[in-house]
Amino acid sequence: MGSTHLKALRNVSGATLAAVVSSDESKLSGDLSGIQGNLGGPGEKMDFSGVARYHTVEEALRDPAIDAVDICLPTDRHAPVAIDALRAGKHVLVEKPMALDGETADRMIGEAERSGKLLMTAQVLRFLPAYEAAGAMVKAARLGPVRSAIFRRRCAAPAWSKWLSDASRSGGGVFDLLIHDVDYCISLFGAPAAVSATGYEDAQRGIDSILAQLHYPGFEAIVTGGWHHPGAYPFSMEFTLISDGGTLEFSSAGKPLTLYQADGVEVPVALTDKDGFEAEIEYFAACASSGAKPERCPPRESATAVRVTRAMLESRAGNGERIECKG
Repeated sequence: MGSTHLKALRNVSGATLAAVVSSDESKLSGDLSGIQGNLGGPGEKMDFSGVARYHTVEEALRDPAIDAVDICLPTDRHAPVAIDALRAGKHVLVEKPMALDGETADRMIGEAERSGKLLMTAQVLRFLPAYEAAGAMVKAARLGPVRSAIFRRRCAAPAWSKWLSDASRSGGGVFDLLIHDVDYCISLFGAPAAVSATGYEDAQRGIDSILAQLHYPGFEAIVTGGWHHPGAYPFSMEFTLISDGGTLEFSSAGKPLTLYQADGVEVPVALTDKDGFEAEIEYFAACASSGAKPERCPPRESATAVRVTRAMLESRAGNGERIECKG
C-alpha cells in the first residue's frame, strides 16, 4: 500500500513527498517492483533521489520539513507510530484498519485531540468513484429508503506477505479485508444496533470467510467474503443496494455501477474518472493544509468500523450469536 500511495501522491498538487522510510535498502533505493496487492496495481521503480531517506520512523519524525506522515505499515504498527507522529506535531494519515481493537483506536483519537493535529484513516472505498456515487445517491435519498444491502469482497489468501497471515499483527483475513465494507456501511447508515455472523477459518489452508448481518432498524445489511485459499482465486468487490426507487449494483469483475429503476429501466450511473487513492490523499492534504476536520472520513467512524468488525468475528466464533454494538 505504500507503493500505491506513492504513485497516487505524484498526482496530488497539494502535497509534496519529503521523505520515505524503510528498513529495506532495496526499497529505499526506489525499487518497489516486487510489491503486490489487491488494489492499486503492482509496484514499480521510483526516483527517491530528491527526498530524504530514513531507516527508522524516529529519524523521520525529527525532520522539521515533514508536516504529515502517511502510515502504510502492518496493522499492529499503526497505533504506536501514529501516536508518536502526533506527539511529534505531524498530521497523520493511517492505512486501514485503523487499529487492532476499538480501545486502541480511541487512544489514537485522544492523542490527535490533545495534539491538535489531524488524524484520518485511509478508508479508500469512500473515495472510489462507484462507491462515492452510490453513497451520494443513498444519502440524498434519491431512491427512497434502503430496504436491503449486500456487500461482498474476496480474494486469495495473500502469499506475498507473512504478517497478513499472522492474526496477532493483521487481525486476520476477514478483519483486514472486510473492514472496507463495514466502514462503508457505517458511512451510509451509521453504526448497526447489533451484528451476527457465521463462517469458517482455517489459517493453514488460507481460508478465512464470513457471512455477517449488520442489524439496522427496519433492514439488514449483509457483509460477506474473505480469503479463499492461496494462489489463483481473483480479487473482486461488489455491492447491491435495494431501495424503493430501484436497485444499485456494482461489481469490479465487470459490472459498472448501474441503477435498475423501479419502472424497469436500466440506467448506467455516470462516474468521475478520479483515482480513489489520489482523491483520498488529496482530501487529507487539503484538510491538513486548512486545519479542517476530515468529515468525509472521520476517525470516530473508523474506530466504530474496527469495533463492528471485531464483533462480527466474535459472533462467528459463537456460531452466529447476536452481538450488540455499543459504538
